[in-house]
Amino acid sequence: MSPSVDLEVVVDPAIHAKHPDYVALVLVASGVGNGATDAESDARLVEAEAAVRAAGLERAADHPHIASWRAAFSAFGSKPSKYPSSAEALIGRVLKGGELPRVNVLVDLYNSVSVHRVVPLGGEDADRLEGALRLTVAEGGEPFDPRGDGSDVEAVPAGEVVWRDDRGVTCRRWNWRQGRRTQLTEATSRAFFVFDRLDGLAVEDLRAAADDLSQLLVERWPDCHLHLVERCAP
Repeated sequence: MSPSVDLEVVVDPAIHAKHPDYVALVLVASGVGNGATDAESDARLVEAEAAVRAAGLERAADHPHIASWRAAFSAFGSKPSKYPSSAEALIGRVLKGGELPRVNVLVDLYNSVSVHRVVPLGGEDADRLEGALRLTVAEGGEPFDPRGDGSDVEAVPAGEVVWRDDRGVTCRRWNWRQGRRTQLTEATSRAFFVFDRLDGLAVEDLRAAADDLSQLLVERWPDCHLHLVERCAP
């Protein structure tokens, strides 16, 4: 893949046919670094945890954006109580008295924005992607390698909404679980971050979430280059 910040992002028309309110923002960042959780990234997560606790939600599902994601998951046959969207999983963890996971700097930063803005948000290594990044409806049998070593490859069932590239599925159930093949590691220097939006979150708030992460990345890596791609219903 070219070292350019550009990334081809394709959303299957079938997704917008079923979910005309869906908007994807993909932020591509080149010239970034990564490393173990540090004081700065930990502080962002602490702020995000405090914001969740101050929001007055009893359950993550009480937020209208989370409710829309639960309905979308149910529509393609995934029980949201078993397979929550990434934002619901993080917010629910905090509301139950837990802490947000400390993974590495890049993951910590995007998780803090996800929780603050109540938006499903994932990040992956752009240089590990093979071909275009595509959101589509699985035909059935597409490979998903959760461990990244080929030891436990899953066949995705037909009808599931997935992110994928030419090699296979990179994220199952829209934004429920990412595979390890494209995960952000300490070797990552070019990353992409996917912001998912349905009804219950204003498009302006989705863009504000992308602005938040952009600011965090530039503060950390002043010479990084950012490129934003937006995909919405035609």
